[in-house]
Amino acid sequence: MSMHGGAAVAAMIQAIKASGVIVRMEPMEFNALLNRQQEPLVVHAEQNWLFTLVHQYLMSYKGLAFYTRSSMPLMLPKDAEVIEARSIWIPG
Repeated sequence: MSMHGGAAVAAMIQAIKASGVIVRMEPMEFNALLNRQQEPLVVHAEQNWLFTLVHQYLMSYKGLAFYTRSSMPLMLPKDAEVIEARSIWIPG
């Protein structure tokens, strides 16, 4: 992870803490919103949930944080900057 990427992730986390708003979406809706952006920043993590691999995604768009999870990897835009995280924790 580059310093630029690390700073962007830290800024995204701070924005989430400040606003407390995380929008959960279906994977297709998340991908559609993702494709509206130029050079989007996406945090991705893989988690094992009950013997199933789950892909989690988090991004910021116009000041809100958007989250989805999918059993299959999403097709991300080629210009997306992807930060691989060990985990993504979203409050219940």
